[in-house]
Amino acid sequence: MDKLKDIHPCKISLEEFQIPMEISAYRLAKETLIPQTRFSEIIKGNRRITVDTVLPLSKFFGPSPKYWLELQDYYDLEEEQYQKSQELDKINPIRNTAA
Repeated sequence: MDKLKDIHPCKISLEEFQIPMEISAYRLAKETLIPQTRFSEIIKGNRRITVDTVLPLSKFFGPSPKYWLELQDYYDLEEEQYQKSQELDKINPIRNTAA
């Protein structure tokens, strides 16, 4: 079975905030002081959302900085687990035999 594509945090920004509020990427970059090139790379999914980006996003949209970082961390973890699934399957967990 094919893996469903994980949702990048930028898609959540678009679907939950930008589209309903009719905020263009240009306006968001301008109002949050996030360089437009950085925001463009985030929207394309080519760049992670980092601490220096979540602070202005949080201030502008309202959810906490932790919210944005957790979205990014979850996305990164899911992608990495998928990429390394065959390698991880070869690892045998240690068994605690002390009683």
